[in-house]
Amino acid sequence: MEVVKATESVRVLVKAARSEGKKVGFVPTMGALHVGHIFLIEAAVKECDFVVVSIFVNPTQFGEGEDFEKYPRPLKADLDICRKGGVDVVFLPTPEQMYPTENITWVNVEKLTETLCGQSRPGHFRGVATVCAKLFNIVAPDIAFFGAKDAQQAVVIKRMVADLNMPVDIVVCPTVREPSGLAVSSRNKYLSEEQKKDATSIYRSLQKCEEMIKAGTKDTGIIITEMQKILNQVPSIEIEYVSIVDAESLQIIDHIIGEVLAAVSVRIGQARLIDNIPVDSDRE
Repeated sequence: MEVVKATESVRVLVKAARSEGKKVGFVPTMGALHVGHIFLIEAAVKECDFVVVSIFVNPTQFGEGEDFEKYPRPLKADLDICRKGGVDVVFLPTPEQMYPTENITWVNVEKLTETLCGQSRPGHFRGVATVCAKLFNIVAPDIAFFGAKDAQQAVVIKRMVADLNMPVDIVVCPTVREPSGLAVSSRNKYLSEEQKKDATSIYRSLQKCEEMIKAGTKDTGIIITEMQKILNQVPSIEIEYVSIVDAESLQIIDHIIGEVLAAVSVRIGQARLIDNIPVDSDRE
């Protein structure tokens, strides 16, 4: 496994792999790798002949007062995971490499970033889309792998790729959960054992949503009220949002039609946790 920091080094290695007819897979991460990332790496290794993982805590997607400085950076453990996973190249750029001068060119995906996390994190998705565009230009992968836990991010990146005619396929892998149902996340490291138990109510609220839709409830207001009841039973949880949106446009809806996305964001202690599930109301 090669570990490189320079953009040109990645390009040379990918060019050599492609000259041998290899399909290039890419898993962009911010490090603090967990079983969810391992699942993405396994999917990339299975699907592709040459796999690149980037580890870069991107400053432009963190807002004022967010956890950029405190964000976990266990590099040695991350590299061990990549090595065991069969990764060919780990790309470790610095902020100075990714943003060598004042960045005045941004990728802004409109409409899709106005709901859910976009409401409370202004500029977040501009930072996400811009850094992904930069990484795609550097790595030039055939396929890039993302997790469904960050559903809004995945929809935004898919639309960016389509709108800008980027020659990369986006594969979204299912959310990986702990036995309790809690979605695995780098930010789970901020939680005590008691807080982890409290956080299981997030998934329970989403399951309640799915159950109600499958039972025929169409009014999203009624469903959201029941989801909020579950979350409000836990004193440590501060709700940021509980939303049901169209799965494609991510616009808030009043009435369930077709495939929807139920999404929740809460704060527990110093951790901000998000989770979601897609529900197709047309399926039994």
